Amino acid sequence: MGDATSGPIRLSFNPQLRVEFRGATVTSDAGLLLPRELDERLSLSALIERHLTDPRTGHNRQFPLPDLFRQSIYSRLAGYEDTNDAERLAEDPTFRMLASRERREASIALTSTLHWFETEVLAEERNYQGLARLNVELVQREAPGTRRVTLDIDSSESPVHGAQEQSAYNGHFESVCYHPLFVFNQHGDCLAATLRPGNVHSADGWEEVLLPVIDRYQARKQTVVVRADAAFALPALYEALERRDVAYAIRLPANQVLERTIEDLLTRPRGRPSYAPLVRYRSFQYQAASWDRPRRVIAKVEHHLGELFPRVGFVVTTLTGTNRAVVHFYNQRGTAEQWIKEGKEATHWTRLSCHRFRANEVRLLLGVIAYNLGNLLRRLVLPVAIQSWTLTSLQQRLFKTGGRLIRHARYFVLQLAESYLTGSLFRQILGRIERLAWHPT
Repeated sequence: MGDATSGPIRLSFNPQLRVEFRGATVTSDAGLLLPRELDERLSLSALIERHLTDPRTGHNRQFPLPDLFRQSIYSRLAGYEDTNDAERLAEDPTFRMLASRERREASIALTSTLHWFETEVLAEERNYQGLARLNVELVQREAPGTRRVTLDIDSSESPVHGAQEQSAYNGHFESVCYHPLFVFNQHGDCLAATLRPGNVHSADGWEEVLLPVIDRYQARKQTVVVRADAAFALPALYEALERRDVAYAIRLPANQVLERTIEDLLTRPRGRPSYAPLVRYRSFQYQAASWDRPRRVIAKVEHHLGELFPRVGFVVTTLTGTNRAVVHFYNQRGTAEQWIKEGKEATHWTRLSCHRFRANEVRLLLGVIAYNLGNLLRRLVLPVAIQSWTLTSLQQRLFKTGGRLIRHARYFVLQLAESYLTGSLFRQILGRIERLAWHPT
């Protein structure tokens, strides 16, 4: 990037056209001004100051720590995969305008500086713990809504392509990978994430990830309900939730005892089958050998046209609703898988290419914070008509907006191209940000 030092280029197919290279005044990410305005409203600068420590001393601070942090977050939010992209973003007008006043006249950090920041500064234990606390406070900055919070806990795959520390072959995913664990609320905010070796069980370390989240919500006098798939069907998890008066709906792996209990439902009724699936439910008390007490189990049996055997599922729960309502509530757990997919595709939080495990832990958290900032923008201030857009759609339609920077004596003008992001929509979103009610935590 950079301004052209020679004259315009002429093309023979169109003599009227002149081509100039003025990268320092042209941007393709002008829509990032909107989440930057939101982070100002949510006092992200105060959170950075509270939770992150700058190890540099004296005058060795060309790039302030908040600028480096925002550069890491916003490059991910714009869809850039790693710090190598900093080389071509250093002169980008939007990224310069997102930074502090002194950087607007110059450039933002290059790859070497940003890499040092992510793999050395943020990898220090106090800063790594600070990142996790910053993420928690960020998603709790808006005014509390419903008194009931639904938490989804799920694991995922982060494939690796090298000799990264603690990566291992996972037979379930059939790949060499890491195996991160995530906790989401019903709004899609990622409340906690931890990176784990690739060969651990899906539920490994659930206590350290899930229980602090529950305790924080209960401290705010909010009721908590937990959903999880069959990998989390653990007696220790049931007992921990019951001690905290936390309701749950967790899928239960089938076994012969459970299937004998619903044996009569496994046979399709006589008569011509309908095109619509035949769905039947049954609720009963069940106590496995490893359980300390009987618990309610709901069975769902589906007979589909053209299928010889029925589809059978079991859910263990402390909820008191009807069988259909509880199973429907559990099935909504699938949205967590969609949110994980969004994080992978939009902020590349599973692109963990560093050798050191701690550096990859930091990269995961940076991707989570970028995801949460985009999700907060989506659910708090976007008009209803576009709230259903995925983060990838937001990148392509809002954040990836072309613009041209014009500098005047005392101010800058960023002229935006009107496409999906129109002037009317831009003003509407800014108005919603200004009216946003939030409370400090």
